[in-house]
Amino acid sequence: MRKMLETLQPLGRALMLPIAVLPIAGLLLRIGQPDLLDIAFISAAGAAIFENLGILFAIGVAVGFARDGNGAAALAGVVCYLVTTTGAQTFLAAPPDIGAGLPEAAAALAAKNWALTQIDKLEVPIGILSGLIGGNFYNRFATIALPEYLAFFGGRRFVPIASGVAGLLLAAVLGYGYAHISGAIDAASRTVVESGGAGLFVYGVLNRLLIVTGLHHIINNAAWFVVGDFSGATGDLRRFFAGDPNAGAFMSGFFPVMMFGLPAACLAMYHEARPERRKAVGGMLFSLAFTSFLTGVTEPIEFTFMFVAPLLYAIHALLTGIAMALMNALDVKLGFGFSAGLFDYVLNFSLATRPWMLLPIGTAYALLYYGLFRFFIRRFDLATPGRERGVVAEAATQTVGGARGGAFVAALGGAANLVSVDACTTRLRLIVADAQAIDDGALTALGARGIIRPSEKAAQVVLGPIADLVAEEIRGALAPGGAAAAATLTPVIAGSPDASGLPAEIVGALGGDANVRSIHTLHGRFRVELADAGRVDEGALARLTHGIVRPRPEVCHILI
Repeated sequence: MRKMLETLQPLGRALMLPIAVLPIAGLLLRIGQPDLLDIAFISAAGAAIFENLGILFAIGVAVGFARDGNGAAALAGVVCYLVTTTGAQTFLAAPPDIGAGLPEAAAALAAKNWALTQIDKLEVPIGILSGLIGGNFYNRFATIALPEYLAFFGGRRFVPIASGVAGLLLAAVLGYGYAHISGAIDAASRTVVESGGAGLFVYGVLNRLLIVTGLHHIINNAAWFVVGDFSGATGDLRRFFAGDPNAGAFMSGFFPVMMFGLPAACLAMYHEARPERRKAVGGMLFSLAFTSFLTGVTEPIEFTFMFVAPLLYAIHALLTGIAMALMNALDVKLGFGFSAGLFDYVLNFSLATRPWMLLPIGTAYALLYYGLFRFFIRRFDLATPGRERGVVAEAATQTVGGARGGAFVAALGGAANLVSVDACTTRLRLIVADAQAIDDGALTALGARGIIRPSEKAAQVVLGPIADLVAEEIRGALAPGGAAAAATLTPVIAGSPDASGLPAEIVGALGGDANVRSIHTLHGRFRVELADAGRVDEGALARLTHGIVRPRPEVCHILI
């Protein structure tokens, strides 16, 4: 289970890259429409993003899965996507009535447009699959060596070629099986939509519970970009912006929770804080509450009580499910381009159904959250912010720039402990050599709201909207000449490779201790110098590592 979670971590992170463009897409689409600025080209610019989400997902997922985010992976994802979508169209036969009564050229054009429309219904799933192929092929084939007469096509250039071939196979599967694949997705969509309040309740609860692992983005993508169909627009989010009056069921229930419920929970935690600690936690709680109300970014709040008071988090998950079902029962349909905050509520007010109902429902939810949180905090003496026992580390809010990046590197166990550093909207997503080397207290002092260890090698640090900036600062500190880079080179003398932390089975695949002249521990990899390159078991290394780079036959850079 932990291995599966570790494998899925890059997918959850990668899905956020294309989703990050939706706020600007929604903003342009809305402000350009007749009821606002009535500027057609602005609205068309926003619509262009929504109409090409498939290729955006192909790029985002490929970059997210590539071990170093190289552009070759993005190109491979795009190639696979284009080959798949265009190739699959040739397998589809348009119904006879599509071109009935039209001249031959016009009938052919109508049939081609029909096939394009059918494939476009699956563009997001195809984009995700293409991105997975592009990213994983990059990790597998970026260092491939071809015979000298084909050497130009080796290495990274081979990745888009291989992805194109994979796209052909995917196109054949999709084309031949389109009727069954489309039918299965339509049936699943109808089942979800027809499940009504019960299905929405389950979705709301799962959405909050999966935040712990960061995998909630996966079910969100199914609900927002796949479920349902309105004039060729699929998914609750895209159907909402396309004008579907029935869209919004998978978004509306978040508004009472994010704009009213969680800010009220912050107020309850403030009132239940110990008197001597209220001043210390008040600024933080009110800042988090304001962020949630305005933008719908809630993870920093949720992680303040998720682990110290899991009972409160269970209540929060149930109330989210209830809100989803309640808004649907009252026929309130709201939508967002980013999240369920005030900005999206105001911007998309005229597209919504019964939007004024949010105010009484939201008020009721604020009172409910406030009352329940205060009652359970006091009844069970829960250690929410301001009620912690023992010494409490204060956040080092003045640590900025390169100094902050270096401080995070140190708190995360040092440069040698960091295999990869990425970020999504609110959290660092890390692959580490040893999750136990992470100093939770130091991270809390640096402003972390929570630390999650989904597996032995994966860790997530919840920071709020600054997560991506902090990730860049960490990478800067790890770069050559950075604050943390100077201490990352640790030579190991020949004959004692185990001192480097390199697993014994990898040493064996390298030809054994006697074949290893030296090992240097670098950021995220080992540099190994060999006595005899011919003794290396390439197949075993491929199975045991994330990748191998050989700048010279006797030198290996090993990613583990």
